[in-house]
Amino acid sequence: MFDGFRDAFHLPDLKRRILFVLGAFFVYRLGAHIPTPGIDSDAMAKLFAQGGVLGFLDLFAGGALRRFSVFALGVAPYINSSIIMQLLVVVIPALERLQKHEGEDGRKKIVQYTRYGTIFFAVVQAIGLTTWLRSLGIFHGDALDWLVVVVTVTTGSVVVMWLGEIMSDHGIGNGISLLIYAGIVARMPDAIVSTGQLVAHGEMNPVVLVLAVIVMVAVIAGCVYLQDGQRRLPVQYAKRMVGNKVYGGQSTFIPLKVNMSGVIPIIFASSVLLFPYTLANFFTGGVADAIRRAFSPSSPIYMIFYVALIVFFSYFYTAVVFNPSDIANNMKKYGGFILGIRPGKPTTDYIEKVMNRITLGGAVALAVVALVPNFMSGVMRINTFYFGGTAILIVVGVALDTVHQFEGQMLMRHYEGIIKRRNKSGLL
Repeated sequence: MFDGFRDAFHLPDLKRRILFVLGAFFVYRLGAHIPTPGIDSDAMAKLFAQGGVLGFLDLFAGGALRRFSVFALGVAPYINSSIIMQLLVVVIPALERLQKHEGEDGRKKIVQYTRYGTIFFAVVQAIGLTTWLRSLGIFHGDALDWLVVVVTVTTGSVVVMWLGEIMSDHGIGNGISLLIYAGIVARMPDAIVSTGQLVAHGEMNPVVLVLAVIVMVAVIAGCVYLQDGQRRLPVQYAKRMVGNKVYGGQSTFIPLKVNMSGVIPIIFASSVLLFPYTLANFFTGGVADAIRRAFSPSSPIYMIFYVALIVFFSYFYTAVVFNPSDIANNMKKYGGFILGIRPGKPTTDYIEKVMNRITLGGAVALAVVALVPNFMSGVMRINTFYFGGTAILIVVGVALDTVHQFEGQMLMRHYEGIIKRRNKSGLL
């Protein structure tokens, strides 16, 4: 891997992409440390010291929410908008036609609608958080100061969205996922140091720490296995004559990933469950407090909804990106068939049946991994949120996806180099 990374800097285009991603990381982390005016930082630190859902919210903001910086909302508004837009594309026929039949122009319009939705969700969340902080006495100011904070945080969220989009266009990997990855990784050194201090002061048993590390390693191994696991359907291509040559006759397979949707269900489910908590901040009283308690990551209600949403989004996203009918039609067109299954509709039904089964297994595995920190916190009485479950799953998933795209970029440029050398030598 390190040899490949070193070789990438000998390719100008790939080197430029890598440096662009690193530069975007610097801008993102810089914005996470620029404070929003009017916020009492000491009171904010005491609020986060209480734990609860705020630490979970801060995960997606990369520590920016803890400081209530200009990037306090992070990528949450963009993710909420993306979820709503993908659901609307399935429900509203006009949007479905726009995405599937209008080509590049239609997809650009969908992206534009997602951006408008991001601004809407950013405004709603900024108003909710600012109003809540004012009720707690953390924010002091008149109506104009309140408006300045809302506009500042909303603008920061739009900048984060723009940063993620240009990272996808000019870098390597998915920009939004990489920003979440950067925020989690940036906070892990602090978590390691604080854990070491707990052990040094006798507040944590070293045996418990060793058990937590073992569980963390097991979770990482499970995440890697889950992300790369696949079910291979054997495919046979019949022989056919084209002129004087015989084509086909070979055996291959269709790789169906156990976790086709990657870390998307985890991110989407977390964002959906954070939205009611944000809306509850508009209000005070028993009902609002009950909603905040119900949607705390440690509550049983939250866990039930979390598992249900992970399963739902696993199936939903798989249905969006995977079409068994297209695969079956392409196989039939080129004379391919799954052993024991007739081409056409029976092949489509069989692939869909297999995909539904392995998607259920992948979704359950995702849910189990995501809930590991909750069980560890309850059994070991330690905060292991940043060492397992959602955080590790996102880090491992994004890292593997980025590495695979990096390898694809390297392979593509390797072949281009071979073609250019052959052209220069007159062989082609």
